[in-house]
Parts: sequence; structure tokens; C-alpha cells
Amino acid sequence: MRPSTAIDLVELTTRLMSIDSTSGTEGEVVAWLDRYLSDRGWRTWRIPVSAGRDDLFVTAVDHPTVTLSTHLDTVPPFISPRVEDGIIRGRGACDAKGIAAAMICAADRLRVTGAPVALLFVVGEEVTHDGAHAADEAFAAKQIPATSRVIIDGEPTESTLAVGTKGAVRVTVRTAGQAAHSAYPELGRSATRDLVHLLAELDTIAFPNDSVLGATTVNIGSLSGGVADNVVAPWAEARMMIRLVTPAAEVMRIIEHWAADRATLEWGPMVPPMKLGVVAGFKTSVAAFATDIPALANWGTPYLFGPGSIHVAHRDDECVSIDELHAAVNSYERLVSALSS
Repeated sequence: MRPSTAIDLVELTTRLMSIDSTSGTEGEVVAWLDRYLSDRGWRTWRIPVSAGRDDLFVTAVDHPTVTLSTHLDTVPPFISPRVEDGIIRGRGACDAKGIAAAMICAADRLRVTGAPVALLFVVGEEVTHDGAHAADEAFAAKQIPATSRVIIDGEPTESTLAVGTKGAVRVTVRTAGQAAHSAYPELGRSATRDLVHLLAELDTIAFPNDSVLGATTVNIGSLSGGVADNVVAPWAEARMMIRLVTPAAEVMRIIEHWAADRATLEWGPMVPPMKLGVVAGFKTSVAAFATDIPALANWGTPYLFGPGSIHVAHRDDECVSIDELHAAVNSYERLVSALSS
């Protein structure tokens, strides 16, 4: 049964935001949204990801061809929602519960026309993309209506269509030393000193560039090492994330040559860079961040669009304009209509 009442976009956004769904703890928000959409007459499927964690697939037609998708997990810490001066503030405002709400409103209006639209809400995007991988496997196994030919992913792109996204790869760099009394450093070898000198060389390395995606960038996210102020450090490590604009293997070779026999490397999760679809009439941009899109290859031709700015995502002042959210509902309708015709 289809409810006759329209969805209150702000109310739905803040309700989703009020449920803490930091990555790994998304069970409650998925369960709530499953009930909410079922009550509005949508058919829902749970896609198991890990214990207590599911993706949510939703449609009202037998053969959906366009899927609106975003993630329901957020980075820590949880920050309760508040609305003031036309702005929604708090964790998930733009990354990405406001986007989820805008997609739901658009799909609810499109359903009246019989548009072949579906919704996919995944977990784990902020960490390992395990929700997206589970959804792709479920599609391949036909555990859900597997007819999507287009997927419109939602991330804060300032209401533009991204022509591409950078990829990402994580790596931990470790140096080994020899402990000694710090009054006699010549009797040991400082792993922290070696690591600092090694990291200083990163600024001299020529990393790849791409004419569309721009420059490869390297972030040294965290440093640790040593055991005490008066002990020559026997170990040290740096955790880095590299934003890719070319295949990962190219950058991995550069990093391995740089580290050589001076450090060991432990490579972590990798997301490749992507070139994406565009639609006439929409402004475009380049997204320097990685998304779930590479892990959703079975779902069709990828597009990326969302209200809000990535520059406030993951920050304590995360926010999104209510006007921009409302405009995004119209934009998602336009995109689905254009891409399903």
C-alpha cells in the first residue's frame, strides 16, 4: 500500500542522523529504514554483509534499471543532528544520510510514474567497502532483482556530476632499529630517525598525473614508534593513504623503489580511479576522494552526484543546506528519468 502523504525531507534526514551508525554498527539504522520503507509500500531485501550488518535493497517494480545508491555508515564520532538557519548540522548531514533521504524522496515521487528505479543502501563505505562488495556479489548471484543497468552513487559533490574519482590505496611503512641507552646512541640504531628521513624524501618523488583527475597525492595519516624518551627507538611506522589517478601498480612500484631495503611495506585496501558518466544540463567536477563505485561493477554504468561539500565531510562542523537537499531531490528525479529512457 502506497501512503498518500509526502515525505518530509528534513524530518527523514534528521531521523536517520539521530541513529548512530558509525562503521561497524549500522544494524539499527538499516533495520529502521527497512521498516520505514516497507510501511510506505516498498519491497525490501536485506543483503548480509557480516554479523548484525546488512545492506538494504529496495524497489517497487519487477525490473528496475536505474539504482540510486549511497552508504549509511558514518565516520566517528557520532554528532547529534540539529537544524538552524536553513542548515542541517551533525554527523551524516552530507556524508551521506542527507543524500540517502534525498534519494528516497526522489524515488518515492518517481514511483507514481512507474519509473524503473531502485534504491541500494550499503554499509562499510568509510572503511573497507565490504557492503558494496556484498551487494555486488548478491547482484551476480541474483539474490535480488538483478536488472540494474545504471547506478547513481551519492557522495557530496556540491550538486555536480563527477566526471571521475580518484582511487586510493593504503600502505603501512615500517622501519626497524636497535634499542640502546639514549646517552649512547652510537650503540643502537633509531628506527624513528630512519623513518623521518625516509618520509622527508616523499616531497621529491615525481608521482603520476592525469589530465582529468589531476595529481597523485600522498597523506601521512599517522606516525608511531619507539618505547621511551631515553631509549633509542627499535621500531617505527607510518600509515599512509595515496590518492590514485592511474592504476595502483604504477604507484606501488614507485613506493617499493623508494622504500627499497630501508623499510618494509604492508599494503592495505585499494580502490582504483574511475572515469564516470555525465548527463547534458548538469555541471561537472572531479572527485578527489574514493567511493563504493569500483566495488559495484555489476550494477551498471556509474554516475556520481550528491548535495553538500566533501570539504565538511568527516569534520565536526559537517552540514548541508536544506535548499540544496530539496534541489537534489529534483536532480535525482531528472537523472533517473534521463538515464532510464
